Amino acid sequence: MIVTGPDRARVAALHRELLDRGGPITAAAVKEVVARRDPLMPGGERDRLCSAVLARTEGLGRLDSLFGDPTVSEVMINGPGPVWIERRGRLERTTLELDRDEIDRVVERMVAPIGRRVDQLSPQVDGRLADGSRVNIVVPPVAVDGPYVTVRRFVLREVTIESFADTETADILRGLIEDGANTVVSGGTGAGKTTLLNTMAALVDSSSRIITVEDAAELRLPHPHVVRLETRPESAEGGGQLTVRDLVRNALRMRPDRLVVGEVRGAEALDLIGALNTGHRGCLSTIHANGPRDALRRLETLAILAGDNLNLDALREQIAAAVDAVVHVKRTAAGARRIASVASVVAPARIEFLIGSDDGV
Repeated sequence: MIVTGPDRARVAALHRELLDRGGPITAAAVKEVVARRDPLMPGGERDRLCSAVLARTEGLGRLDSLFGDPTVSEVMINGPGPVWIERRGRLERTTLELDRDEIDRVVERMVAPIGRRVDQLSPQVDGRLADGSRVNIVVPPVAVDGPYVTVRRFVLREVTIESFADTETADILRGLIEDGANTVVSGGTGAGKTTLLNTMAALVDSSSRIITVEDAAELRLPHPHVVRLETRPESAEGGGQLTVRDLVRNALRMRPDRLVVGEVRGAEALDLIGALNTGHRGCLSTIHANGPRDALRRLETLAILAGDNLNLDALREQIAAAVDAVVHVKRTAAGARRIASVASVVAPARIEFLIGSDDGV
């Protein structure tokens, strides 16, 4: 329900009146107030106005119209004004505009259920909504024109390898899974790394015990034996945090046949490398990188962040022994996600391209 212009002021006035009355704001209460204010209002207009008022008081308000659209993959609020979306890989400005009060209500409804806080002392928060969507919120004073809200919607669909690549490349990826190759999926933001990871993991034999580790639980695997672990942020009291590194260490004690790490972005890289060098095969993960070579360099850098006085040559040898292949995915100009290259790791800092090249990335 998108309301603009004078209607927006009327909806806000009705909402204030309902708040002043006290008690729950139900559909019956809204209809009563609307009817009393304008008893001669046509039935269709009255129903539309009542729906707009209820949308302001329930769920995410007027944003629900966007979250109900399966083609919308991202919702972006850049402070008071128009709401932007990503649809089929392209940014669009919507006709929906939010004022500061509406944004504050949206923020409150997003953070309250996940037990987080966002204010001047803690001006940034990450979390996962009930539907699995990831949300990032930044408020003033850090957000100069904010609050800023970015929601990466949970729209992970069941797709085939062929939707990412031609038959030759798809066969190579199936071979990697069947052979138990430890594989890293690399790519930029929004390139389709998680979707491809989910698609590849779905090819694992159904008899396998799969343990997934994610910042925000997104993966949806069809296997009967899947154990899902999700990080936990620090509580308002300052304790209880569980990082990806903590969960990777714990997952190794849970007898995984396959370990799937949603994204390597910190010191957990060292633990993952260690795990892959102790007999764990067929593990999958993703990493932000510009290509296969860059993915290995980034994995190296993240492992160094563990701060264990690592010898660089020894670390490179461990990475080469741990990672068998890197699959790089990118988004085309038309918004499609495609596999740009597949590389086999054959020696420290040395790869051989099975498909594509760094020049083609």
